[in-house]
Amino acid sequence: MRREQTDQDLADRALLNSHDSANFTHTDPWRVLRIQSEFVEGFGTLSELGPAISVFGSARTLRDSEYYRLGEEVGGLLAQAGYAVITGGGPGTMEAANKGAVEASGTSVGLGIELPFESGLNEWVDLGINFRYFFARKTMFVKYARGFIVLPGGLGTLDELFEAMTLVQTGKVTSFPIVLIGRDFWKPLIDWMRTTQVPSGMIAEADLDLLQIVDDAASAVAAVMEGRAGRD
Repeated sequence: MRREQTDQDLADRALLNSHDSANFTHTDPWRVLRIQSEFVEGFGTLSELGPAISVFGSARTLRDSEYYRLGEEVGGLLAQAGYAVITGGGPGTMEAANKGAVEASGTSVGLGIELPFESGLNEWVDLGINFRYFFARKTMFVKYARGFIVLPGGLGTLDELFEAMTLVQTGKVTSFPIVLIGRDFWKPLIDWMRTTQVPSGMIAEADLDLLQIVDDAASAVAAVMEGRAGRD
């Protein structure tokens, strides 16, 4: 270090200074270690998971709703087909898919995130990890899954959907089918993309081919499996 950089506090002194013993945990270098630990834990926990599909949908889905029933059915059919089911570990659709997997004697995985309005992993998660950082968690959803099944949801669901589309479009991941359940829910969004984004040159018509839309769980599971078979 030279010039004004030499005025920075010594690392050893900052570490050993007991006047503010908790402050070091809020510095960027310390956060890097936290981030690293989340990747290490995720990789170590999921590396031997086997074939899996990530299932997304709203945490606000009620247990007596049709979407919850669809989530259960998706989880069960995936488990019967030999896939582990990965969700965000929360309530709503995520809980439904985890429940369906457990009741079909499959592997139920939950990748949780610390949020002020959600409390821990749902009761149907058998293998769970809690994350601090969204980007570390999102890496696990893609790295250890062979495709996505997406039920109706909000901003978090859209975030995962469009990230997956971007990764496939740019060639960052391959052989990765993305299946949406609920034609009435998703069609207005796809129509907007086709009538607004495509004509303005923001996306290509072929980008929409990355998605398949179905209305039932059996078709969704069949589509994601066929998508894999067609690319393997």
